[in-house]
Amino acid sequence: MPLDPQIAQVLQALQAMPPMETMTLEELRNVYPPPTEREPVGEEQELLIPSAQGGIPARLYRPRTMERTGLTVFFHGGGFVIGSIESHDAACRRLCNLTGAAVLSVGYRLAPEHRFPAAPDDALQAARWAARQAPAWGLDAGRLVLAGDSAGGALAAVTALRLRDEGGPRAAGQVLVYPMTDYHTPPTPSYLQYESGYFLTRAAMVRFWKEYLPREEDASHPHASPLRAPDLSGLPPALVLTAEFDPLRDEGERFAHRLLDAGVPVTLRRQNGLIHGFFRMSALSDRARSAVEDTAQWIRQAMA
Repeated sequence: MPLDPQIAQVLQALQAMPPMETMTLEELRNVYPPPTEREPVGEEQELLIPSAQGGIPARLYRPRTMERTGLTVFFHGGGFVIGSIESHDAACRRLCNLTGAAVLSVGYRLAPEHRFPAAPDDALQAARWAARQAPAWGLDAGRLVLAGDSAGGALAAVTALRLRDEGGPRAAGQVLVYPMTDYHTPPTPSYLQYESGYFLTRAAMVRFWKEYLPREEDASHPHASPLRAPDLSGLPPALVLTAEFDPLRDEGERFAHRLLDAGVPVTLRRQNGLIHGFFRMSALSDRARSAVEDTAQWIRQAMA
């Protein structure tokens, strides 16, 4: 399918930006501009999740009308190196309003200052803390959904694995949006086909992985590359979204098929015409907006 015309315009605007693999860390972290407009929600609250490292920042969003008592714990994308609660503020507000349920956005530690396994450790801590806090917030810990895009999708998948293996609690669902599920080498066909020209490049991914992992051999650890986990059975139902023009497309779809083979209920949706990052582009693309709306509907059903 051809590139979505609205996304093609976005890509054209992005061409003025130097490639992410050539930027300094400071330049990289300014790739996501702060939001200029914020979709109203019922309530938002800045929180600090207790941790041995001094606390993990988080933001709790509540809709104006609570239609579900569940909670989506959201992990932002950015290759484990960039991204923040602010960069994904618009996406979390949209999810909050569309699901009619609370969303907790987690500001986990980033590489290269905090390499693997800092991010998955923070994600696990956040999910467990959210489940413990849920009753005090008037929410149902049994309706907890883990969600994230790109690196955040990897964190959602890894957290689901660790909750299964390390004493729970069990999540009601996992939403993996163009997730990073495996190392960049050996490259998948989509890594080669879309290695440049579609915003996220193969060279940028090589850089992100290099800054994230202390050692290359850590790439084989299932908490870094969940596609390499030996057993995916017993995990919560999953929604996996991939983008047609994305180097990470194939590893996301392979993970979905491995989940299916392990007996996990999976909904896999390839978003034709879209690129990596579309989840943050719903204001710019009708097709991206529709994907976010479909995601919210899946979460509503997972929480039902």
